[in-house]
Formats: sequence, structure tokens, C-alpha cells
Amino acid sequence: MDFKRILKNLDWWLIGAVILLMAAGLVLIDSATHSFAVSTGKAWHVQRQSMFMIIGIIMVIISLKFDYQDLKSYAKPLYIFNLVLLIAVMAFGKTQLGAQRWIQIGSFSFQPSEFSKVFLIICLADFIDKRTEWLEEFKDYVPIFLYILIPFVLVMKQPDLGTSLTFIAIFIGMIFICGFKWKWIACCTVSFVALMPVFWMILKDYQKNRIRVFLNPELDPYGSGYHVIQSKIAIGSGALFGKGWLEGTQSQLNFLPENHTDFIFAVAGEEFGFIGTLCIILLYLIIIWRGITIALNAPDNFGTLLAVGVTSMFMFHILVNIGMTAGIMPVTGVPLPFLSYGVSSLTTNMMLIGILLNINTRQQGLQF
Repeated sequence: MDFKRILKNLDWWLIGAVILLMAAGLVLIDSATHSFAVSTGKAWHVQRQSMFMIIGIIMVIISLKFDYQDLKSYAKPLYIFNLVLLIAVMAFGKTQLGAQRWIQIGSFSFQPSEFSKVFLIICLADFIDKRTEWLEEFKDYVPIFLYILIPFVLVMKQPDLGTSLTFIAIFIGMIFICGFKWKWIACCTVSFVALMPVFWMILKDYQKNRIRVFLNPELDPYGSGYHVIQSKIAIGSGALFGKGWLEGTQSQLNFLPENHTDFIFAVAGEEFGFIGTLCIILLYLIIIWRGITIALNAPDNFGTLLAVGVTSMFMFHILVNIGMTAGIMPVTGVPLPFLSYGVSSLTTNMMLIGILLNINTRQQGLQF
């Protein structure tokens, strides 16, 4: 495709929202790591995030030169590569914060489960696309469930509950757009509720504590409930306009744990108040709106499935992360797209934005 035509067909609403969120992310990461930078004299969090932002933008620009439909031919190799990476984590992975999720190469470490979200979306979109004509009965969806079961189990073994639930969100979004009936959803929901005692038994102790604390944070105010309590204090103390940049006491005095990663939204609430967090939420709504629009106008079923998978992932991450910082969702360690510090997460998100933009530039007005 001609590059001038690509520029003409770019979704500037989506691009603008992503750029503003990444800029806001740098400001918030700088604030969240300010005390660390002052004490050590090193501001490497902001530097690394900035570097991978630039790399991500370059990746998106390069990806626009290729047709997203070419991804179909790489679906099977990507699925196998994904499984190999996840198995490698179990064999050689670095353990941190009680979980074995990272592969260390020299001074650089990355989280394969983050990239597995991209691989799963591509592979699952291709797998479903080849079966759309036969998806009429409930049993027709069983192979799709089995297809994601292996990577799901491997990620659960790390353990990484947040990514495992993200897989489910992607799966639900894709099969729903294919015509998965409401009565089947009701049956699956009832079955899930009935199997909850079994799921409870396979959860780790810290995961069970997170659920208990979600129901009542005061059960363990200095342990599992500490994160949520401090996050709610930070958000509430920001009031309407916030305390100002670098003026958030919960964050600057290190009362708020993981303030540059999982709980960065609480930093935004404390320092920029309700108005600041509202602006962030509006930017996320733009991303979701554009994702849904791109899915509806994709030139083929494969493009629609890709866009739905990407949008489902973003929706899940946004709802769960903001919900857990506000105390209305369990703490699952799901990062906030484009705001949370994390080069693996940022790279993954930019790859997915590249896929959405690629589909958008090749729209022909067809609907799935």
C-alpha cells in the first residue's frame, strides 16, 4: 500500500489518545519514582520507559507497511513459539515477588506472558476465522476452548492470574462476536459458579488472600489489604483537582506500594484529582471506541476478530486495574495500558495498537 494512502487513512483519534496517555505515563512514572531517583541519583525508570516508547512508535510505523492479513501464515509458528517461551519461563525463569514470570538475558529481563497476549490474539483470530462457517452448535466452540487451554494453564503455573484472566477476556470477546448465544453464556456462568470451590482449591494462598481482602480490606490492613487501603486513601485525598505533581504524600513518602506499576492510577488520583483521572478515563474510552469502530469496519472476518481481541484485552486491563485501585475489583497485578511502568507491557500494547492501525488503513467498509 502507498505510504501516502496509509497516512491519509490513519486513525488520528486513536493515535492522539495513545500519545497523550504515554506522555501522562511518563509524568506519573517520574513522580512515582521521584524519591527513588533522588536517593540513588538515577532516574532509569523514566529513561527506559522513554526509550521503549520510541522503539514502540518505530515498530508501529514499520508495521503499517505490511498487510495484517499476512499474519495468518505465521499463526501456527507463533502458537508453537508462544508455548516454547512459556515453558522456558518454567524451566529458566527468574523468580520475583513470589512468581516465576521473567526471563533474564544479561541485565535485561522480559515477561513472556505479556507477549503471549499478542500471540494469542493473532493465533486465536486465525483459528476461529477458519471455523466461522461451522460455529452453530455449542460443541463447535469446544476446539476453540481447547486451543487456548494449554497457554492458559502454562501462564497459571507461573502463577500469573492477571494474564490468565486476560486470556479469558480475549476468548469471550472473540466468540461473542461470532454469535455465541446468550443461553450458552448463561449455562457457562452457572457452571463457573458451581466450579468455584474447585478453582478456590487450586489458587495460591496469596491469591486467596487477595480475594478475601477485596471483600474486606480491613481483614489484613498491614498485609494483603495494605495496597488497597493506601490506594483508596491516595485517590480520595486528591479530591477534585489533586495535590499537584510531586506533592502526593502517599506516593512520595512510599506509603503506596507498586506506585509506578500496578497502582499508578492512584498516583494520578492523588496528584491530579478527579479531573485528572477523568481525562485519563476519557482517553481510554476513545481507544475502546476506535477499537470497536475498526472491528465493525474491518475488510474481513480475520481483521474483525483481531480488532475485537485487541479491544477486549484493553477493556479488561482498564476495568480491572482502575477497579482494583478503587477497591471495587480484586488485586490481580494487571498493568494499566500506556501508564504503568513496564517495557514488556508497553511493547505489547504498542504492537496491538499497530495491529489496530493496520486494519484501519485497509478498511473497505465491510462488516462481520
